[in-house]
Amino acid sequence: MTQFIDLRLLSVGGELASSAALHQGSCLQDYTSLPPRQLQASIRGRDVLIATHGFNVNRDAGIRDLSNWESLLQLPQPHSAFVGLLWPGDSILPLGLDYPEEPRIADEAGRLAAAFIDANFQDAASISFASHSLGARVALATASHLSLPMRRLTLMAPAIDDNCLTREFKAAAAKVGAISVLASKKDEVLSIAFPLGNLFADFIDANHPWWSAALGHCGPAKPWPANFQAPFEIPNGWKFGHGDYLHIDNPEPPRLTLPVNVPPQGSPVPLLLPDGKSVPGWQEAFSSAFASTRFR
Repeated sequence: MTQFIDLRLLSVGGELASSAALHQGSCLQDYTSLPPRQLQASIRGRDVLIATHGFNVNRDAGIRDLSNWESLLQLPQPHSAFVGLLWPGDSILPLGLDYPEEPRIADEAGRLAAAFIDANFQDAASISFASHSLGARVALATASHLSLPMRRLTLMAPAIDDNCLTREFKAAAAKVGAISVLASKKDEVLSIAFPLGNLFADFIDANHPWWSAALGHCGPAKPWPANFQAPFEIPNGWKFGHGDYLHIDNPEPPRLTLPVNVPPQGSPVPLLLPDGKSVPGWQEAFSSAFASTRFR
C-alpha cells in the first residue's frame, strides 16, 4: 500500500487541513491511518521520492493515481521509498491556472508540507520530489520552505509560468540538486490556461510583460538554471495531453526498460503493438520511467 502525507481537510473540495496527517492505501475504501513511526521506519536510510498531483483532483482520485503510478516506478530497491502527497487541488474550479486563489492554496500546501518533512524525514538518505500540473507550485513552494536538501525535482506538465525557475522560484530552484521537466505542446489544458503565451506566441515577444506561457507547454524560458537537465519536450507526434501523466486506465500497465529520456521530435510512440496501435497506458509507462531515470 502507498503511504501518504495528507494535507486535505475534506475528501472533496475544502481548504487545507491545519496539520498534515499520515495514511496508507490504494483507494478511499482502504485508506487507513498510518503511525508516524511506521513511516519513519520505511524511509530511514533510504532515498525518498515524494510525488503529488495537480488541480481538480479529489482525495480518492489522488490516492488512486499516485498509488497506481508508484506501481510503475522503477526505483532502486531496497534503498528507495515512495510517499504520495495529497492537497486540495480541487478546492476551486480550474477556470484558469493564474487566478489568485489557486497559487495561494498550492503555496500554503508547500509550506505545510515542508514543515512536516523537516520534522519527520531527517533520517532519510535524501529527499526528491515529482509533481503533475499545478502540483509543480506545491513542490517548488515546498523547496522554498524546506530546511532539508532536495536532491531531485521532476515537474511533469507543470501548470506554472515558464520563467518560474529563474524568477518567482529562483531561490527555491537553486536549492535543488537537479531539476527535470516534461512538457508537451499538445497539452490542450495548458494552452488554454496560459493564453497570452501560447495563443498569441506569434505576435508578442517572450520578454513582453504580457507573456505568460506554461512551463509544461513550452518548457522553461531561457536562461536555464545551471541545475536544469534537458531535454524536456515530448515529441508532438505523441499527442501527449495534460491527463496522460498519472491517470492509468490499463489494469496491467506496461513498463519501459530504463534508462528513459525524452527522444527527439519525430520519434515513434513507445510500446507499439504489431497492428500499429499503442499499448494502453504507454504514456504513464513513459512518465514513470522518465521519473525513475532522473531519480537515480
